[in-house]
Amino acid sequence: MSATLARPAVSARTHALLHDPIVPMLLRMAWPNILVMLAQASTGLIETFWVARLGTDALAGMALVFPGVMLMQMISGGAMGGGISSAIARALGGGRRADADALVLHALVINIALGVVFSASVLTFGPALYRAMGGSGASLDAALRYSNVVFAGTVLLWTMNALASVIRGTGNMLTPALVTCGGVVLLVPLSPCLIFGLGPFPALGVAGGGAALVLYYLGGVVVLGWYVLAGRATVRLRIARPRWTMFQAILGVGAVAAVSSVQTNLTVALTTAMVGASAGPDAVAGYGTGARLEYLLIPLVFGLGAPLVALVGTNIGAGHRARALRITWIGGAMAFVLTEAVGLVASVWPGAWLGLFGTDPRMLATGAAYLHAVGPVYGFFGLGMALYFASQGAGRLLWPLLAGLLRMLVAVGGGWVAGVVVRGVGGWAGAVWLHAGCGGAGWGLVSAGGIGLRRVGRC
Repeated sequence: MSATLARPAVSARTHALLHDPIVPMLLRMAWPNILVMLAQASTGLIETFWVARLGTDALAGMALVFPGVMLMQMISGGAMGGGISSAIARALGGGRRADADALVLHALVINIALGVVFSASVLTFGPALYRAMGGSGASLDAALRYSNVVFAGTVLLWTMNALASVIRGTGNMLTPALVTCGGVVLLVPLSPCLIFGLGPFPALGVAGGGAALVLYYLGGVVVLGWYVLAGRATVRLRIARPRWTMFQAILGVGAVAAVSSVQTNLTVALTTAMVGASAGPDAVAGYGTGARLEYLLIPLVFGLGAPLVALVGTNIGAGHRARALRITWIGGAMAFVLTEAVGLVASVWPGAWLGLFGTDPRMLATGAAYLHAVGPVYGFFGLGMALYFASQGAGRLLWPLLAGLLRMLVAVGGGWVAGVVVRGVGGWAGAVWLHAGCGGAGWGLVSAGGIGLRRVGRC
């Protein structure tokens, strides 16, 4: 009787995470998340499409705001979201249902607080930030009008991602996917209505794009909040006294993962700055267009990554470490094959990708040189990302964090040394791309080596 009280029976969903065949389950859980990431990526494309009709200044203004919005989405949904999903999965796997319920409240508190901090920071320092990024005149005015609306409502995004991560932590990938895709369907007509003022809607210009995005977040909060409060999720929101151990269970993974998100964006930003300072805007366009393919791989790997967080976390919580390790390597292998295939195609036929964004000969030449060097190692990029998600599930991110630091040092530090030593733009660029490729390969190999040295959940 005491054993039963200490470890209550798990739900059918949790039982499946602990015992079902790994590959079919990973594939079954992955496709809704790929759908989510593609849908979320499409929200930015929808906005860009309509805002472009307002002119170059409006488009430039939105471009100034875009990096901050992307970083916010990565931290709220990927980093802190992974911490939330991991904590809930480990609690459910260990049969600690009361703790899993308590984590729902703590997840909301953390994400809402961080959303308020993000909002206040950008609303206060946004003008200085966008000026530092090169904004001025009409483009700066457009950036502020768009930014002020988006970041005034950014708490809704953080809340929506907290609720979605809670549900994913139970192993349910489909519900957040359906809500996200449904929101995108509504966003398609809503954006032009608020931008241009169609029917009863006011013409808000570039701010209308931001308003449509905020309404999309609000709809997500309402539907996902109802789903949790109505008891349809495996866990429930229960009002209770906050406990530091609950915050620690989330932040111990989420805060470290946020550092990794910053590392990834900083690597690209510093390399872009280095290329621009040494080789000019055409080279920047070529590098940026080539590197954009790397960001396209993120939704594909996230499709495997979110299930890996839930699967590894649940099995670690239940003490099934050998199964968690098998899940980790299987997910890593699947991510490697997927991203390596894309990288090899891009390396052999770079024009098929680069030609979508322009015809400038130097841009195409620079982008092709980058993809020739980096494309063949994209598989290691996918491997590193998959192992990062698995480590989130295990609650241990030391090795992926160290691997990300190594990648940044090799890609940026090595590229800077190449810029000092190698003369001539052609040779210099080739050396930089070589270092970028080595950095990407090192990320995957160091993550794999670190996890191989010690069991999942201890590395």
